[in-house]
Amino acid sequence: MDPVEFKKWRKSMGFSQKEAAQALGLKRRMIQYYEKGERDGEKVKIPRTVRLACYALTQGIADYHGPGRKITILEEDR
Repeated sequence: MDPVEFKKWRKSMGFSQKEAAQALGLKRRMIQYYEKGERDGEKVKIPRTVRLACYALTQGIADYHGPGRKITILEEDR
């Protein structure tokens, strides 16, 4: 996932930068860095954990509590 794809993901989910940060457990500033692709002139790579979290949110999974336990589905997907 590159910066353009990350921003497309956020917008497709209808999230503001603040909402995306809350959903991913990040600071809003990190969302800005990921969308810009750099921080203080240094390239920023979107970590695998964030990419996987984006995918999970796209699938309606809001949280995961380990194997053998029920997953939480986002309200709007019910």
